[in-house]
Amino acid sequence: MTHVLVTLPYAVDALAPVISKETIEFHHGKHLKTYVDNLNKLIVGTEFENADLNTIVQKSEGAIFNNAGQTLNHNLYFTQFGPGKGGAPKGKLAEAINAQFGSFEKFQEEMNNAGVSLFGSGWVWLASDANGKLSIEKEPNAGNPIRKGLNPILGFDVWEHSYYLTYQNRRADHLKDLWSIIDWDVVEARY
Repeated sequence: MTHVLVTLPYAVDALAPVISKETIEFHHGKHLKTYVDNLNKLIVGTEFENADLNTIVQKSEGAIFNNAGQTLNHNLYFTQFGPGKGGAPKGKLAEAINAQFGSFEKFQEEMNNAGVSLFGSGWVWLASDANGKLSIEKEPNAGNPIRKGLNPILGFDVWEHSYYLTYQNRRADHLKDLWSIIDWDVVEARY
């Protein structure tokens, strides 16, 4: 199975100023492409050669895991945004957020705090278990809650490459601004 670079569901400049055209070009067009290319090279002749991405992330280790994890993470990340989006979720996801965190605003605060407090590089995820219970998961490096049997539904990339061109060392500001471009229809469908 050959893995391909995920197609962006928007133009490269559509998420500016939150995610600039230059950041998209580097982050998606070069950084993610490298993970995808490396993954395709690494799986040749292994038990993962014909496996889907979720299986590879769940079962692999080392370099294969790192490249598969980052491919999956970035696929979820880049497809959860849209121009003119933002706002708040509706329906069952909104109900689950309110039940788990008390309010959407408290959930946003906890996600932002998790992202700011994650030491080094990694990801912050809103994930659900098999019963739909939500949790915020802090994952270092290429980590993904799928390895814990959870369903990743919303992910914030806190590697510096995801925000540094525009925000420099202001990770907290970037996290706050991401809320304005989240496509809740996509996130709700994952839930």
